[in-house]
Amino acid sequence: MDTTLQDPLVGQLLDGRYRVQARIAAGGMATVYQAMDTRLDRVLALKVMHPGLATDEAFVERFIREAKSVARLSHPNVVGVFDQGADGTYVYLAMEYVAGCTLRDVLRERGALQPRAALDVLEPILAALGAAHRAGLVHRDMKPENVLIGDDGRVKVADFGLVRAVDTNTTASTGSVLGTVSYLAPEQLEHGTADARVDVYACGVVLYEMLTGGKPHTGGTVAQILYQHLHEDVLPPSGLVPGLAPQLDELVALACARDPQLRPQDAVALLSRAQEARAQLTDAQLDIVPPEARELAAGDGSERTDVIPRTAGVQLPLPETGEAGLDRTSRLEVPQASEQTTRLRPVPAEEAPRGGLLQRRRLATVIAAVLLVLGVGTGVWYINSGQFTTVPAVLDMTQAKAEKTLRDDGLGVKVVRGFSSNVERGHVMKTDPANGKRIRGTGTVTVTISRGPEIVDVPDLSGTPVADAKRKLRDRGLVPGTVTREFSDEVAKGSVIRTDPDAGSKRRPDTAVGLTVSRGSAVEVPGVLGNDRADAAATLRAAGFQVRFADQPVFSTQDKGTVARQTPAEGGRLGKGDPVTLTLSKGPEMIPVPDVTGKNVDDAKKQLTDLGFQVEVKKPLLFPQDTVDSQSVEAGKKAPKGGTITIELKGAL
Repeated sequence: MDTTLQDPLVGQLLDGRYRVQARIAAGGMATVYQAMDTRLDRVLALKVMHPGLATDEAFVERFIREAKSVARLSHPNVVGVFDQGADGTYVYLAMEYVAGCTLRDVLRERGALQPRAALDVLEPILAALGAAHRAGLVHRDMKPENVLIGDDGRVKVADFGLVRAVDTNTTASTGSVLGTVSYLAPEQLEHGTADARVDVYACGVVLYEMLTGGKPHTGGTVAQILYQHLHEDVLPPSGLVPGLAPQLDELVALACARDPQLRPQDAVALLSRAQEARAQLTDAQLDIVPPEARELAAGDGSERTDVIPRTAGVQLPLPETGEAGLDRTSRLEVPQASEQTTRLRPVPAEEAPRGGLLQRRRLATVIAAVLLVLGVGTGVWYINSGQFTTVPAVLDMTQAKAEKTLRDDGLGVKVVRGFSSNVERGHVMKTDPANGKRIRGTGTVTVTISRGPEIVDVPDLSGTPVADAKRKLRDRGLVPGTVTREFSDEVAKGSVIRTDPDAGSKRRPDTAVGLTVSRGSAVEVPGVLGNDRADAAATLRAAGFQVRFADQPVFSTQDKGTVARQTPAEGGRLGKGDPVTLTLSKGPEMIPVPDVTGKNVDDAKKQLTDLGFQVEVKKPLLFPQDTVDSQSVEAGKKAPKGGTITIELKGAL
């Protein structure tokens, strides 16, 4: 039964934009659909959260937060996130659609991979994870199900960061729980901690599985697998694959070390070790066929998928055909003979004319000889030339153009970088193998991209608009650093005054260069305290400033509706176009005046000033006393806060 037909979302227009076409897969927290973006007319994947989870506000908030983090991660081996939104009870992500299959599909079909193919898949996985680790993201759920292999051979990692929004108690079948636990690092299981090294551990398990066809820790229950993760080291894969290179054993042991301190610190470091291991292996070691690698099952060709085409740059074991003249780069579909297969009935000698039989035998002998010569010739051609191609000329091309040229010829591409005083930054300075050399038809060409000269001059950017200045720094191989701003009468607003280090300084590429940017000429702020709203705004705008008003007026000694405060104050200096904030007055706050007559003058002053009044003391000419004789505002009456109360002292006479 086609379950897609029973899905209520199929055929619907989600959020007025995404036409849901088919269901691709369902998981513990979401269902993935193929959809058409009707606005941009492109096919994409929609990951729709299960409605039961969408009612949990905290879960949805984390889901959205993680989606935003992943959307900022741009890498060719990461499944991109385009959009996020909600339509009623449906909370969704719009993601890049990858036509192809998962690494789990490949392993299910092939059993195990040759080391060359395993490394061809592992390296882009590590490149994607490395970019995430350097951006502060940890995947936490690396497994073959989250590795997509496109029909064009590209390897992409899915579900970056989103797994962190999933409760570990999410309902799942025993099989799915066992599958996920198989890739969890010991510290995840024992302490619940997770940094970049848990992804390194999971990649080690995935590499082991690609090389051997099975997981390193097995058991019928979760408890058995947990115990093995915590107490048993991963055994060398060469124990199951005789003749496997020791460098691959070491790579698996390094990534799967139970102590996280013994593992590479992140996927970038593990990628470097994987590339070093590959460089030490011979072609024979890279192409060894594991015992678990199996021939493709025969069947209806319509049900099969070429999971990695010849142009992918990833080599997978192909079935032996038993025919010397067949091209092993082609996939063969050979149905098995059944009991109902019609067999040719031999003609008894007495039923056939003697001359005709002899003639047919001679003809068959000639045909067999011709076929043998053709088969041997084809085999010799394939061994000597057919499985090889010539490296095209890509020197001095841009990186993007060079990669396209090589991939169009069916070759894989590995990019490294180096310094060159002759080749422009971002262009190809050399390849390995070199132009014109022969390479396997699905081999990988290492392309070295120029970083420019090893030492570069900081350019003179005085008077350059800040956006152009940043571009010029990047063109030189330098990194735009901190931007500070200051007033300048000579340099236009928004343009660079100077750099740090100074122009002409010599620095290595990727050095940060700070920019001091002009705020324009400084203008003195006029005073508008006590002015009404309209007059104050007109005065400031005429001086070249923006005017903003505070939301709430305040009590002040200024008349109601006039300006009580201004920020910056009168005499401050700003650039033209900068804002000045004005706060209007509610008028004075009226406060009851206490009775201070008969009190000591110091006590009376303190009582009045604590209430916000100014105090003026009047003393008699002769023999003043310390006692208050009278006050200017009668006790019980109200006076404006901030106003002045006059108290008069008693005299001796």
